[in-house]
Amino acid sequence: MNSSPIQESARLADVDHRQPPSSRQIQTLEEAKPVFMPHKSELEKIRQHARPLTGTSPDLDGLLEMIGNASVVLLGESSHGTHEFYDLRAQLTKRLILEKDFNALAVEADWPDAYRVNRFVRGESTDHDAVDALAGFERFPSWMWRNADVLDFIGWLKDHNEHVYSSDHQVGFYGLDLYSLHKSMNEVIAYLQSRDPAEAAKARSLYGCIDRYGHDPQNYGLLASSGQGKTCRDEVIQQLVNLRAKEVEYLTLDGASAADEYFFAEQNALLVKNAENYYRKMYRSYVSSWNLRDEHMMEMLVKLIAHLQTQNGSAKMIVWAHNSHIGDARATEMSWRGELNIGQLARQAFPGQCRLIGFTTYTGTVTAASGWHLPAERKLVVPGLEGSYEKLFHQVGIPDFWLDFTGSDSAVEVMQKPHLERAIGVVYVPESERQSHYFEANLANQFDAVIHHDLTRAVEPLERTSAWQPDEAPESFPAGL
Repeated sequence: MNSSPIQESARLADVDHRQPPSSRQIQTLEEAKPVFMPHKSELEKIRQHARPLTGTSPDLDGLLEMIGNASVVLLGESSHGTHEFYDLRAQLTKRLILEKDFNALAVEADWPDAYRVNRFVRGESTDHDAVDALAGFERFPSWMWRNADVLDFIGWLKDHNEHVYSSDHQVGFYGLDLYSLHKSMNEVIAYLQSRDPAEAAKARSLYGCIDRYGHDPQNYGLLASSGQGKTCRDEVIQQLVNLRAKEVEYLTLDGASAADEYFFAEQNALLVKNAENYYRKMYRSYVSSWNLRDEHMMEMLVKLIAHLQTQNGSAKMIVWAHNSHIGDARATEMSWRGELNIGQLARQAFPGQCRLIGFTTYTGTVTAASGWHLPAERKLVVPGLEGSYEKLFHQVGIPDFWLDFTGSDSAVEVMQKPHLERAIGVVYVPESERQSHYFEANLANQFDAVIHHDLTRAVEPLERTSAWQPDEAPESFPAGL
């Protein structure tokens, strides 16, 4: 749920962002909760159908069986900073790769930053180790991808790719997001400079329309949307057209890597076009900019699938993103506001071929900031509110479990009753927990399955600041180094 600073500030207005909640604040929040008690029979139905997940290597066979022959699997998270979400997603992803031949992971991250990792795990990079490969993730919030769990997974993925019997069976790592406006512009120019300097000069001129507004794309969005500055819509579209007109020529220049490198450049040019539109619209409508972002991520996903099918003969895709992106928006209050997301779009585009899996937690700690561009902190997660799925799952009494919503059993019936659902983004403000972090949802229609971890802990950033302090001895450094 990595929204823009403008979106975050609108949502979190008039809230003191400076300090994490004290124990007294937590107690006050608990006292203010509405009274809601599920019927004992409802809890018993959930207990009967809950499938426990225990230990450091939980039994995921049931989840693999539920996924079946699906070719697109979307794995969520209810926060961007919870270790258990990253860890279990990684475990499930490894099994999908090893047992069901999935060959790509696409994440809620910027395309050029993730592609640097892709080159590393496929043995096409000058980066010496996984830490270096993750260095491209500089934009706030860097801890989303520069953390111990991702480092460990990237190390595993590189090792896996080194031992497959052909490059066609390697697994790629890609980004779907659109915040890398200037970095993607520079990548397009760099691609052209090494192949066609005259076209690179044209790209510099066209992209110069945006460059003159400075390095913060929000400056462009504010001035262009208000009429105080010229829009660059025509220029970024023209550059994409120019690049596509040269596709056949460029594909003859680089040997075996030509198609991948052209695809990388084309996606960057497409991102620039979509990001220009996004930043221009974000000051006019939150709903419009949200939809533009998720439509962009879906467009990137579809083009990536088509590219992999052309190159390798098959494409089986895993997506890591926030629950708010991968859970079907039609089953939440998002749809009441006119919002859609990639979960909804994936179900519509791949009927019967995709699975949406969400994650929840009741309490623990989380890595998040108190405001946009502020340091990452290790924050206490307020226990789930009364009337929420989080509190309901806590009352089930099983620490870690998952529920299958693809059947027609009584557990599905219970989950079809609307409840509150929590969403913690990169900014977490426990002081306004209900207003800032909860929305209404029908969980059984939102996901095909949900995984609940009752007590969770904060993901460990690779770069700790004074604001991020562990409550125990540091873990050993992950194997991904």
